[in-house]
Amino acid sequence: MEKCSSKQLEVMAYRARLLALDAVHTAASGHIGGSLSAIDAITALYFNEMNVDPADSKNPDRDRFVLSKGHCSPALYAVLALRGFFPPEDIKLFRSIKAHYSGHAEMKHVNGVDMSTGSLGQGISAAVGMALAGKVAKKDYRVYCVLGDGEIAEGQVWEAAMSAAKYGLDNFCAMVDVNGLQIDGATKDVMPSEPLDKKFEAFNFNVITVDGHDFQALLDAFAQARACKGKPSMILLKTVKGKGVSFMEGNFGWHGKAPNDEQYEQAKAEVEAKLAELEGK
Repeated sequence: MEKCSSKQLEVMAYRARLLALDAVHTAASGHIGGSLSAIDAITALYFNEMNVDPADSKNPDRDRFVLSKGHCSPALYAVLALRGFFPPEDIKLFRSIKAHYSGHAEMKHVNGVDMSTGSLGQGISAAVGMALAGKVAKKDYRVYCVLGDGEIAEGQVWEAAMSAAKYGLDNFCAMVDVNGLQIDGATKDVMPSEPLDKKFEAFNFNVITVDGHDFQALLDAFAQARACKGKPSMILLKTVKGKGVSFMEGNFGWHGKAPNDEQYEQAKAEVEAKLAELEGK
């Protein structure tokens, strides 16, 4: 697949936002706030950075992605659908008993998902294992992982970080979606985790801080991570929870609830208006 430009990536991300909103509204449940903050980084990965092929999704030489904050599956499912791993209309089956698009990322039945996640902290541990396996097998694939900044409170995250550094996993690139909010308030009030840059530097990571909604910055950060040898990389994504929908932005109340019909129509209209602007309509 030909790589996308920053403008094309932004268009694709807003299309993904529409699908994520459809998923959560149709199911009347789901985690939309953190999905909207992480969706730009995930879009950049699947449409520009990662070596993946929807027609050969189990290729042992493919790059891997693990959504450690697995409750934000609407973002991952939307991007996978647009990338061709399954039909976009399937997004309407999110959290439906009629299908396997569960509320947390599910690998057994959903094409393109590399690891089932949901229990916070476990995703990064699995991703580190994948990267270590690649080193042992002398494979060239890379492993990417997105965590939430609330998830950082899990001790398992830091055990995984120690392991990644110990084994010099320069084929591993983790990201923290630093939107500053979690289910019951501001991260700084619930369990302060800053300064994340200094903490991951102390764990011997190559740390890069970017605007998580700036596609050129994201692409540059991925390039820096690829160029770094001998240590894992950590990209700190400065984001806005609920990005793209005015009444959801910066509001922790939208961590894990679905919009009603009126809210959905407003959210959809806002995203469609931005999409039309980007497409020059």
